[in-house]
Amino acid sequence: MPRRRRQSRVSAQEGGREEEAPPEVSTLPSAQSQPPQKFQETADPVLLRGIFEIRRGSCDVVLSQRALKWWPIQPERPAGNYKFDLLCKEESLELKNIFSVKLKRRCSAKQPRSGTLLGITLFFCLKKEQNKLKDSTLDLINLSEDHCNVWFRQFKKILAGFSNRPKSLKILLNPQSHKKEATQVYYEKVEPLLKLAGIKTDVTITEYKGHALSLLKECELQGFDGVVCVGGDGSASEVVHALLLRAQKSAGIETDQILTPVRAQLPLGLIPAGSTNILAHSLHGVPHVVTATLHIIMGHIQPVDVCSFSTTGKLLRFGFSAMFGFGGRTLALAEKYRWMSPNQRRDFAVIKALAKLEPEDCEISFLPLNVSQDDPKMRAQGLLNSDCNDQWQMIQGQFLNVSIMAIPCLCSVAPRGLAPNTRINNGSMALIIARNTSRPQFIRHLKRYASIKNQFNFPFVETYTVGEVKVHPRNTTSGYGPEEDKPHEATLENSFPWNVDGDLMEVASEVHVKLHPRLISLYGGSLEEVNDFQVTCNCL
Repeated sequence: MPRRRRQSRVSAQEGGREEEAPPEVSTLPSAQSQPPQKFQETADPVLLRGIFEIRRGSCDVVLSQRALKWWPIQPERPAGNYKFDLLCKEESLELKNIFSVKLKRRCSAKQPRSGTLLGITLFFCLKKEQNKLKDSTLDLINLSEDHCNVWFRQFKKILAGFSNRPKSLKILLNPQSHKKEATQVYYEKVEPLLKLAGIKTDVTITEYKGHALSLLKECELQGFDGVVCVGGDGSASEVVHALLLRAQKSAGIETDQILTPVRAQLPLGLIPAGSTNILAHSLHGVPHVVTATLHIIMGHIQPVDVCSFSTTGKLLRFGFSAMFGFGGRTLALAEKYRWMSPNQRRDFAVIKALAKLEPEDCEISFLPLNVSQDDPKMRAQGLLNSDCNDQWQMIQGQFLNVSIMAIPCLCSVAPRGLAPNTRINNGSMALIIARNTSRPQFIRHLKRYASIKNQFNFPFVETYTVGEVKVHPRNTTSGYGPEEDKPHEATLENSFPWNVDGDLMEVASEVHVKLHPRLISLYGGSLEEVNDFQVTCNCL
């Protein structure tokens, strides 16, 4: 049995004689080891069988249509030896978790890409703690080039059969995101994995706010399987808006008055490189760059609900969440201090907005939804229809904050989410209203978001499950307060600030928010799908 030589430089690469037709290699069972009877009786057809060294031990390896399985090759089993049974335990790797295969070679300075063949390296996706995914490797060592080529070709054929995985991606990178770290994040963590998976990329670095929007209106996306945004919530929301506008234009729908928008044509991947990363956190369950990248590579796609924001019959934008009142004012103040770091700017704006806490006098109309509670799991997955009673309800008065959210809005300051009772595709929005109350009580409410206590368990807080919302401010003055508190960008007279996915939107009249179920597909796995990532071997 061939052994791995130590103190040698090795690499995994595509090459060797993979284009040649090697001699036929036997795939009959080895006489040295017999797999368990339960595997021989399985309905999963065997494609190849051979001997490889795995973790310095000779193994009988079987490749079927669904999994790679192996057993250590041992002498005849002693009767009643429990420790021996443990050593001979079957280990396996599901093929759906493999995203790349390379030939492993010993490298030298004179021949860096054509050294001695050592075997095959499999790159696969491994589930870790807290919804994180990790890339890992498994080496199959065998010095026979013909033998390895047969297996290498079979693995390549299997990987080519995963048609849902992207082969070419358009990358939009915002270099200004979160201390200007997005460029480093992409080229050090994301691009190497995309190259390893054999995905072609075309990278465009955005130069100003709105650049991605103007770019996606005109650029050719015919040869791409998806779009990837590297940045924060503002960048991601802009790309979502651009992709949906592009879809409406392609369908010949007038964008000023969209009643029933069509779905975006390409899926979108979100690489969290911002300060809060609410969208990526809500999608993946964790704001982890490698996890987001692996979801893209594996082709995991989730349909996600989207909101449209319009006023007087004119579309303003698409988005996932919005805050009016305290949330809008806080963002308007933060925009004035862009020279600060993101965390300093956020904390300063919150303190200043609390110091000048004032309610908004407005009228809120909403269309409630009656969502079945019979099966919470199905409801969370969006598999049950939400019935609308077609009767608008209206409340009016003094409100400190109004939140409208189609996603749970997970983030570091709210680990349970700003709207923990909603999901990314359950066909409903959460309407959360904080009526006028004292400053200490409102601060208590805000602090609850960072704890495990119910942030809605206050007499001045109301929550509704809705399909549409209309917010009509009745103030005669703008929501900014004194003139000196207006951000430099504010140009509209008597306009009211809205926080839409971390972007400032200024509107002087009523805003109509409507939910559109599963309007866009995002690369990401639901928590149930992430939990299915299991490598059944006990040593990987």
